[in-house]
Amino acid sequence: MGEPIWNGSRREQVVAAHQRFLTPIRRADRRPGALLLCALAAAVALLPAAGTLMAIPAPALAQSNLLQSVRRDPARAKALCNQLREMNRQGMSATSKEATRRIAAQEGLSPVDAEVLITYVVGMHCPEVR
Repeated sequence: MGEPIWNGSRREQVVAAHQRFLTPIRRADRRPGALLLCALAAAVALLPAAGTLMAIPAPALAQSNLLQSVRRDPARAKALCNQLREMNRQGMSATSKEATRRIAAQEGLSPVDAEVLITYVVGMHCPEVR
């Protein structure tokens, strides 16, 4: 195929991966989504260094599709923001277990996926929600 990406000791491999993929995170913190992209790139880069060649796990892809669906449908994000604002008015935190359960049931998601969705929507569309 080609020359292997990684040569040298594992320590050298990890240092190279850090310099190539983790250092840009410091510069990426001002761009929405860039931190997630840098972290994903670093995780993928470190797989060969760890001696493990495996695909991205299905839950990570499911969360990616979930977030993409909200990105493509701003009306859905706006509706979720309105629901979360209403929960705030009722004295409930958007990140509370009850709020997560409600969104999970409504959207047909696991509690973990609902928590990821809420965090993303609040961060990108309604940062005033608490």
